[in-house]
Amino acid sequence: MKGQIERLKDVKLFVLDMDGTIYLGDRLFPYTKDFLRAIQESGRDFCFFTNNSSRNREAYLAKLHRMGIEVPPEKMLISNHVILRWLRENRPGGRAYVVGTEPLLADFRQEGIELDDHGPDYVVLGFDTSLTYDKLAKACHFIRNGAEVFGVNPDWNCPVEGGFVPDCGSIAALVRASTGVQCEFFGKPSKHTLQYILDVCGKQAQEVAVIGDRLYTDIAVTKESEAVSVLVLSGETTVDMLANSEIKPDVIAENVGEIGAYLRQNG
Repeated sequence: MKGQIERLKDVKLFVLDMDGTIYLGDRLFPYTKDFLRAIQESGRDFCFFTNNSSRNREAYLAKLHRMGIEVPPEKMLISNHVILRWLRENRPGGRAYVVGTEPLLADFRQEGIELDDHGPDYVVLGFDTSLTYDKLAKACHFIRNGAEVFGVNPDWNCPVEGGFVPDCGSIAALVRASTGVQCEFFGKPSKHTLQYILDVCGKQAQEVAVIGDRLYTDIAVTKESEAVSVLVLSGETTVDMLANSEIKPDVIAENVGEIGAYLRQNG
């Protein structure tokens, strides 16, 4: 490991990205379970946070279960919840047109937000793996006619086995190219996400380390805060990408297994 490793000694909660960090696609990294045990044995805690807005909490809990990882629902945080809380507090009673998958739509329904594909107050762009041209055309029409637009997560691509697929940030870029309107994002690295994590987990920023494989989301989310950023090189970011980036992590590790080894050696 490299960087300000000593800062990990004060960490009480590790916030873990998922795809590219603890698994890749449907393949759990071989060192993940031992890493999670090392966190608990050191007296610390962990939770998961994913920017992937194509699924909901239940889907991720089920996926973790299939991989042999059991966590209570409150340890599975997702970008969907960040934007839903903000909308509940700042746009009460608003009607939404959501460009997203059925799990994202289900989260909106569960929150009690009315879905409207005729005259919504705002448009929400998610990582829509069921995207159609009709959805895009409607979203752009509503935005041109005055509807606000929000993006759940800014990721350009989602890592999958064998490469990447376009994510929410790429969909938002298409919408911006058509309408000229840039949406506000709510997943990592948004300030909304870090505040959400601190609030729901009951921690101070200096007690938290965010671990992930993406510089512009996982690492950037701790910017201008006392939270520790830990980059793992098991996903999107390569050594060359890191060298050419203005975004720099506090700590760099090959993978979470290396962090687990550190915790076992240093308590």
